[in-house]
Amino acid sequence: MAQSDDLIFMHRCLDLARRAEGNTSPNPLVGSVAVHDGRIIGEGYHLKAGAPHAEVNAINAVADKSLLPHSTLYVSLEPCPHHGRTPPCTDLIIKSGIPRVVIGTADTSPKVAGKGIEKLRQAGVEVVCGVAEEKCREVNRRFFTWHEKQRPYVILKWARSADGFIDLVRKPGDAAEPHWITGKSERILVHRWRATEDAILAGGATIRTDNPSLDVRLWKGRNPARVIVSRSGNIDQNAKVFKGNAPVMLFTRNEKITLSGVQVIQLSEDQNIAGDVLRALHTLGVQSLLVEGGAFIIRSFVESGLWDEARRFTGKMNFGGGVPDPFPGFSPGHSVQFEKSILEIMYHFR
Repeated sequence: MAQSDDLIFMHRCLDLARRAEGNTSPNPLVGSVAVHDGRIIGEGYHLKAGAPHAEVNAINAVADKSLLPHSTLYVSLEPCPHHGRTPPCTDLIIKSGIPRVVIGTADTSPKVAGKGIEKLRQAGVEVVCGVAEEKCREVNRRFFTWHEKQRPYVILKWARSADGFIDLVRKPGDAAEPHWITGKSERILVHRWRATEDAILAGGATIRTDNPSLDVRLWKGRNPARVIVSRSGNIDQNAKVFKGNAPVMLFTRNEKITLSGVQVIQLSEDQNIAGDVLRALHTLGVQSLLVEGGAFIIRSFVESGLWDEARRFTGKMNFGGGVPDPFPGFSPGHSVQFEKSILEIMYHFR
């Protein structure tokens, strides 16, 4: 089969994998297709942790199993060779008699790390690896970051006025509510983003001044775990962030704080709060983190270099003063225009 055909079918694997975005953590996003004589005869993707893997769904979707010994199986990530919640995918591939497997990218997690490819080759299967590899790694950037960098994948998000301020100066007695810079479309998009990440983080000042819910009420999906960073721990127990069924974690230096239903974690460092938080979240199995502010928190992540994406909205109104943009060196790679703002995105070390 031509190399161009391999690329076409791998792109189909990626399309399938993305359908489960936000649902598979801590497992990766994986798509797979079985192809006979240039025609897809079965396809599938991994829906959620504990459910059958993409390769299993693709093979099971093939109506005429007698075609499998004359087919190629495409999969966006190296098949697993070990028993977890489900049996090894490599065993089913070998048992099905599939002679050729095309893999998008190797799985660098410790339990796989090339062992799936080796097992297939030892069984006489022709294995091609590295087709659309960059795109296959990109779709699982959260999974790879967690395993390779030993921390969650970090996305910074904030909005600023046209003259470069993320908030007005708050006075004592001001209402605890946000000063909206963006429109409804942008807010729906942000809630969609929240639904795809394991956790969302905001600083204590943001919780006190904006009283955000940090949920996905404008989008259908799971609520991320809510992470609050407050050295003082001075948070109103009636704040919206404590409502709902999503887990809540409070990182603080206040050893006397106890909150019902909240996991309180002591900060050990003031000089590298971002690193302190990420180490703890990695231990807790959090693969991705959306950081929504405020200025001190975002600046902490920027200055530490512990971030992967930055998403900044710039509105059309002027504040005339206030809290300045926490990322003055922001240099976007691409942008999207909305009615009330422009979204710019920057990637770190990609």
